[in-house]
Amino acid sequence: MTAGSRKVPWWKRLGAGLITGAADDDPSGIATYSQVGAAYGYGVLWTVFVALPLMIGIQTVCARVGRVTGAGLAKNLRSEFPAALVTGAVLLLAVANIINLSADIGAIGAAARLLVGGPAAAYAGIAAVASAVLQIFVPLERYAPILKLLTFSLFAYVATILIIPVPWTTVMKGTVWPAVTINGNYAVAVVAVFGTTISPYLFFWQSSQEANEVKTNDRRTALKKTPGQAPRAFRRIYIDTITGMLVSEVVAFCIILAAAVVMHGHGKTDVQTSADAALALKPLAGKFAFALFASGIIGTGLLAIPVLAGSVAYALGETFNWRTGLEQKPRRAKSFYGAIAAAMIGGMALSFTPLDPIKMLFWSAVINGVVAAPLMVLIMLLASRRKIMGRLRIPAGLRFLGWAATGVMGAATAVMIVTMLIPHH
Repeated sequence: MTAGSRKVPWWKRLGAGLITGAADDDPSGIATYSQVGAAYGYGVLWTVFVALPLMIGIQTVCARVGRVTGAGLAKNLRSEFPAALVTGAVLLLAVANIINLSADIGAIGAAARLLVGGPAAAYAGIAAVASAVLQIFVPLERYAPILKLLTFSLFAYVATILIIPVPWTTVMKGTVWPAVTINGNYAVAVVAVFGTTISPYLFFWQSSQEANEVKTNDRRTALKKTPGQAPRAFRRIYIDTITGMLVSEVVAFCIILAAAVVMHGHGKTDVQTSADAALALKPLAGKFAFALFASGIIGTGLLAIPVLAGSVAYALGETFNWRTGLEQKPRRAKSFYGAIAAAMIGGMALSFTPLDPIKMLFWSAVINGVVAAPLMVLIMLLASRRKIMGRLRIPAGLRFLGWAATGVMGAATAVMIVTMLIPHH
């Protein structure tokens, strides 16, 4: 082991990619994975294996754009495409994220009530306020380790699988050769999994974090200006992104599997929220499995909230030329932190209204679905342009993965629109 490797252990090189992947398994995602697992059993497990390489591809492209240019996605998109198009996409992203924040804040409160009793609204409010205070007043350098630590909460779902009886031979058979009836409802379930896994807010977050590293680390400059740093930087990005997305999809697999074994296997197919899923585990799989699942909801919610709010602030800030960055003092980046506060207040306010959270999540998914594919087209065009990336345009293999992910999301959006227009049974 060299002195350099002793100074920077491999796990310390994990950052934006790990946090991005872990934040993808937020309480809203847990609800979606639980719903499809309860409804279709092992018949949707294959989607995880298809989504993994696509997710790695598009997130790596976004990270490379940030590292090569030293600017986030929104700023680069704004420089290359019509302002109205980019602004519209960013505003739709903000709306979807606020709805998602509402669902996640509410889920934290519901999970805490299941575990310790008491008022769910109070727990939700405390979580939202604490998260906002940390983002606004604690520099990212000190806040990032907390986010990394929260990624360990995801292993609650791996542990859940270890303590329930899983018929692995049947699982493998059902994954490779799904025994399902293909219909409109099943198509919607598959679209939901892809839509939950490949989300626009993750594109902006990881790209902005890579760009932020260029601004705050004296040893790093935009790779477009110093291409000699590229091999090492790209190797770190690949390791970070692959690790983060692998963690994300292992956890997604475990959540779907837990719902398939415990809920679908016992005829409970009507799970709606992540709290419903945790509650369903209690009589069927025992108190310990229930406690693990519920505690995971709280941990992943606390991790996802700052990513959702932060991606809104970065996207808006880069679009409207604000000073951005979680390492900035609040007085030097008032609009940026104001956007974080507004997103958090909006999410918290929505979570306290009588609006149906399931319907809100549905519309969040619709907005994300409408935004994702066109946005991915723009990102792929951007990452392939010499004007933006210089000599470091994305290579052929990454271009293939990125366009494949774009095609899948485009097809998923088309299926979603068709199933909304045509009644299915």
